[in-house]
This record gives sequence, C-alpha cells and structure tokens, in this order.
Amino acid sequence: MDLDGKVAFVTGGSGNIGSAITEALAACGADIVVSYVGEAGRAGAVIEAVQRVGRQGHAVQLDQRDPKSIDRCAEKVVGCFGRIDILVNNAAWNIGIPFAELDALTPEIWDRVLETNLRGPFLLSRTFASELRRHKTGRIVNIASLAGLAPTGSSIAYAASKAALIHLTHCLAVAMAPDVTVNCIAPGLVEGTRMAERLPEAVKQTARAQTVLGRTGSADDIAQLVVAYCRADSVTGQTVVVDGGSPIGMR
Repeated sequence: MDLDGKVAFVTGGSGNIGSAITEALAACGADIVVSYVGEAGRAGAVIEAVQRVGRQGHAVQLDQRDPKSIDRCAEKVVGCFGRIDILVNNAAWNIGIPFAELDALTPEIWDRVLETNLRGPFLLSRTFASELRRHKTGRIVNIASLAGLAPTGSSIAYAASKAALIHLTHCLAVAMAPDVTVNCIAPGLVEGTRMAERLPEAVKQTARAQTVLGRTGSADDIAQLVVAYCRADSVTGQTVVVDGGSPIGMR
C-alpha cells in the first residue's frame, strides 16, 4: 500500500516509541492523529514534527480504559480527515512488580494493566473496524512485548497482557480479512526511552549481554517495521521481535 495521503492513528503518540512511529509514517506521506493521556505538551511537539515534513497532524486525549472516551476519540479521529487507514495500538501501561511478589500484584493493578494493554486495543480495533474496512486496505499494527513470548518483563500482569495482545493479533487477522491486515511487533528493551531510563544500568547491561548483536532494540527499527507492515499487502497475523536478537525471542 502506498502511504501517501493515508491517515494513521497512533495511540500513545506522545511517548518515545509512539513519536518514532508517528514521524516515520509522516515521512512516508501519511497524515497523523496521535493520542495522549496527560502529556499534551509532548503530543503537541510530535504534531509539530509531523507538520515540519509537510503532513497534517492532530492530537486527541484518550483514556483507552474508558469505552466512552474511545467513542469520543473515534469521532474526533475520523472527523479530522474524514477517514482512517491505519491504527497503531501503541499505548500501554506497566508497573514494576517482581514475579515472586504475588501479593503486590493487586486486583486493581491487574485490571488497570489488562484494561489498558489488551481491552483497549480490542475496543479501538472494534470501534474503527468499519472505517478500516471501507477502502479495503486497512492496517492495524499492535505493539506488544518480548514479555508476551517469554516469562519476563515488568510484572506478570504486563507479560500476560502482551501475550494476549499477540493472540488478539492472530484473531483479528482472521476476523478482519480480507479488507484489513493485522500484525504485531514485540520489542525487548528499547534504550533511549523514558521507560528504559528508569532501569538500573546493571539490568540494561544484562539485556545487552543476552543479545547476539550485543545491543538492544531501537525505536527507529520498530517504527520502520510499522511502515513495512503498512506497505505490505500479503502479510497478516504476524509478530516480529525487535530486541537485538535474544535467544528467548527467537521463535
């Protein structure tokens, strides 16, 4: 699919990975809407970057745990350009809870993680389904995690939510064929992001040491893979790991 003139909605567009995805799609000719929860200033900066490459951009507030917020957001997204061709489910929430500390993973935390990371992408996909199908070239790209493929990550809830998002990708690929392709990216540690900056250096060094390339994934590689998925006409239901080549991601 030629991306020139297409419209993409990137959730969590104010974050590091979201902004990289947004700028990569805009560089290919797409107009962009990004969502944010509370970082209006960061979202505005991302939209300015979109406009600098000659594309149109808008930012909308979205709490994807709230179905009413999703409905309001969908109206605004379609209202901006009269269409949507690409949905990138990038927004997520996590919290660091060691796996062994089961009592610390409360029902409230579990629900927040699963509602944000799994239910939200499903509800957004369902809400935009008719618009994505309308031109018969729709694209959905879900951003999961290496934690969805192996028992690792910031918490059991996070790992479970991303494992389910990967399988949701498979299910939506079946449900929305042949008019919409649905694919997934599973990043490992992505250095240079705010999330990675909160980790101890020893943790990051361990992640690097476990990779065959000696380096971890990058936001730019994730963004370029999103572009590749959107351009491809015969790829659906797939998950690609971006992590520098750790053995646990090689499956």
